[in-house]
Amino acid sequence: MTLTLLGDVVISLVLTSITDQVGRRRVLSAGASLMIASGFVFSTSNNYWVLLLASVFGVISPSGNEIGPFRAVEESILAQLTTKEKRSDILAWYTLFGTAGAALGTLACGWTIQALQGLDSWTTTAAYRVVFLVYAALGAIKLLLTVNLTAAVETRRAKGIGQEVATEEDGLLPNHGAAGGEPHPPAGPKRPNTTPFDRVRSLFPMISPLSLLILYRLVLLFALDSFASGMASPSWLTYFFTTIHSLSPSTLGTLFLVTNLLATASNLLALPLARRIGPLKTMVFTHLPSAAFLAMIAFPGTTQSGTWTAMLFLALRASTQSMDQAPRQAFIAAAVLPSERTAVLGIVNIAKTLSQAGGIGFAGLLAGKGLWIVLLGGAGALKACYDLLMLWMFLRLRDREDDTETPIREDT
Repeated sequence: MTLTLLGDVVISLVLTSITDQVGRRRVLSAGASLMIASGFVFSTSNNYWVLLLASVFGVISPSGNEIGPFRAVEESILAQLTTKEKRSDILAWYTLFGTAGAALGTLACGWTIQALQGLDSWTTTAAYRVVFLVYAALGAIKLLLTVNLTAAVETRRAKGIGQEVATEEDGLLPNHGAAGGEPHPPAGPKRPNTTPFDRVRSLFPMISPLSLLILYRLVLLFALDSFASGMASPSWLTYFFTTIHSLSPSTLGTLFLVTNLLATASNLLALPLARRIGPLKTMVFTHLPSAAFLAMIAFPGTTQSGTWTAMLFLALRASTQSMDQAPRQAFIAAAVLPSERTAVLGIVNIAKTLSQAGGIGFAGLLAGKGLWIVLLGGAGALKACYDLLMLWMFLRLRDREDDTETPIREDT
C-alpha cells in the first residue's frame, strides 16, 4: 500500500507540473487509461510482483479516495469555470458525488463478494476479480466522458503546443456556431526559435514568491493531516473491524455505505456554514470533532456492545469528516493566483500522497503489534493539531482572487 502511494507521488509530480501546458483533457484521459489497465491486471493476474507494478504505476488507491494528480486537475477546472461566490457550492457538490459513489461502491463490493463466495463454483479470488473487472469498465466510461470535454476546460496558453485555447470566461459546454461546430481560437503570434531545453522548461509553471510562502505552509500542514489519514485509512479501518471485531464482508460494506452517506450529506451542511463564517473556519470547526471521534474508535472492547460502540464512533466521525473538503479547496483556490492553481493543487496533493504513504506504512508497524489505541488515537491527535495550526497560520490571510503578481500583506 505504501509503494502504491509512492507511485502516485511520482505520477503526480510529473503530470501536475505539465498539465496546463500539454492539456487537462489529455492528462485526465491518461488517468482513465491507467485505471483501465490496473483494473484489468488485478482481474487477471496471480503474480504478486505484477500486481505491485500495476498498483505503483496504475490508478489503485488503498485509501479509497482520489488524491493523485487527477483530482487536482478536476478541482482546478471547477475553480476556473466558477465564480468565487459559487465555488464552495460547486466543490461541495463535486465532493458529494464522489463520496456518494464511494458509498455505493463499498456496498456493491461487500455484498457482491459475499454473494459470489456463497456459490459453490466461485472461489474467493474469483469473487474479488469481478470487482476489479467492473473497476476497469468504469475506467472505460470515464475515458469516454473525458475525451468529450470541450476546450473550455483548458487554460489560456500563450506557448501553445497544438492544443485548443480557452479563456476563463468560456463555459463547460461547447458554444456551437452557425455551422454547429466549436469556435476556433484566434491565431497567436509566431513563436521564436527555441532550444529543446527551453521547450522542456516551458512545460513547468512559474509560482510567485508570495504563493511559494503560502504553499510551504500548506504543504507542511496537509502533510501532517495526510499522515494521520494514512494511519486511519479505509484499508486499515477495514482490517481493524475484520480482525478485532470479526465483521463479515456484507456488514463491512453496509457499515462503510452508512459512513460514506453521512459524509456525503455533511458536504451540503457545510455550504451555509462556509458562506456565514468563511472557508477556513468551516474547515477547522467541522474537522475537530471528526478527529476526536477517530481517536475513540479503538477504545471500546471486543464484546458485542464494544463493536457497536466502535461502529458508532466511526459513523460520528464520518458525519463531520468531509465537511472541510469543499471549503478547503475553495480556500486554496483563493489563496493563490488563478494561473497557479493547478500547480499548487498538484503540489499539495503530492505532499498529501507522500505523507499518506508514510502514515499507511507506519500504521502497519503498530497494527502488527496490536497497538490500535496508539494507532487510531494518535491519528486523531495529529488531525487535531493540524486543525489548530491551520487556524493559527491562515486566519488573517485575505482573498487573492483578483490579485496580480503584487505581494499580499498579512495582518499580524
